[in-house]
Amino acid sequence: MGNPRLKLYNTLTRQKDAFQPIDPDNVRMYVCGPTVYDYAHIGNARPAIVFDLLFRLLRHLYGAKHVTYVRNITDVDDKINVRAARDYPDMPLNEAIALVTARTTEQYHLDVHRLGCLEPTIEPRATDNIAQMQQMISTLIDKGHAYQAGGEVLFDVKSTAQYGALSHRKLEDQQAGARVAVESHKKNPGDFVLWKLSSNNEPGWDSPWGIGRPGWHIECSAMSERYLGEVFDIHGGGLDLIFPHHENENAQSCCTHGTSQMANVWMHNGYLQVEGQKMSKSLGNFITINALLDEDKFGGRSWPGEVLRLAMLMTHYREPIDFSKRKLEEAETLLEKFARKVGDASADGTADQQIVEVLCDDLNFSAAMARLSVLEGPQLAATMHLLGFDEYRKAKNADVDEVMIAERIAARLAFLEQKNWSEADAIRDDLLEKGIQLKDGKDPDTGARTTTWEMK
Repeated sequence: MGNPRLKLYNTLTRQKDAFQPIDPDNVRMYVCGPTVYDYAHIGNARPAIVFDLLFRLLRHLYGAKHVTYVRNITDVDDKINVRAARDYPDMPLNEAIALVTARTTEQYHLDVHRLGCLEPTIEPRATDNIAQMQQMISTLIDKGHAYQAGGEVLFDVKSTAQYGALSHRKLEDQQAGARVAVESHKKNPGDFVLWKLSSNNEPGWDSPWGIGRPGWHIECSAMSERYLGEVFDIHGGGLDLIFPHHENENAQSCCTHGTSQMANVWMHNGYLQVEGQKMSKSLGNFITINALLDEDKFGGRSWPGEVLRLAMLMTHYREPIDFSKRKLEEAETLLEKFARKVGDASADGTADQQIVEVLCDDLNFSAAMARLSVLEGPQLAATMHLLGFDEYRKAKNADVDEVMIAERIAARLAFLEQKNWSEADAIRDDLLEKGIQLKDGKDPDTGARTTTWEMK
């Protein structure tokens, strides 16, 4: 059974393998979601987009009712505690944490929706799965894979020969190269926390080991087991999660259940740089999804969500991506071209089979792009729908995208205020190419510059 056309690169085997689901009637995928202490940045956008594309492809191949996609929300984490204390210093910590996680989760949902991502089938929160985590920890202790020491419950990495199977690192190499503090209470430097005690003002739950909270890794193991089973089909995330997060997940899940693996296929998207540099706040090139979509903080303007989506997909998901204004401009030009070719055609038809076939080759989107350029009308519309570009297509084929025009006018006025004539002129000229003519004037009451527009 299964679909022999689909081949996916498996981090576990280091090769592209034919995908054979455990149960074709319920293809199961888990992807690590956000830790909700801050707005998601454009690096976080990449796995959201990549695995949304895979989700859409799996639904196309097996049927929407036969695919279960779980993407979690990590809402208990020390980073959240720090952010809550910083943002709300006069509030009890647990109340502050509730505000931070609620606000950040809501923004994440808004962001990924605007990137053209479907909602996952299930979106569990870590705090709703504490009992499942405690049960897993108890099992690991009973089986000799975990121990209590120094106010913590720790996983014993030397208790299983499987440790290192995913990252393909030897245990001694991991310990020598990793930045792991060698606390005296640990049996081994690489042992990691499953449960740790909480102080009076920190989030905490009753447990056999005292009032405390879970470590990061146990959260995903417990949630994936609850909603997908002991072994499932695909586990996804960013390349940076292979070690230690996914390695630790795999080890503790296999030891809990006595299985040889947690997921049959492990998939990881590549790193992201911004204009050739690592993204960081210290370099001033740290960009949230929200800022890219709503503020003029990259390239002097805001960008539609599906332009960001296409810019991400144009580089193969396993390759590093150099995020740039040029790449966004290229993506926007292509989307405008596709939108014109679609016209008013309905997306109710059948997606192009050749594009489905090339996507089945480990999401080979570059080959799909070459094929897209020759499609037109209903077939292009249906294919754009499969790829997640409905909203951009609709907006570009509406009479006028008034929101976009208002955003560009606001950006131009800001440049004029800064006496940045070249950027202001570039916006005016770009709109004129789209048939939108700007007319400058002054407010009769305040004397402030105003700009109106009309179709040329």
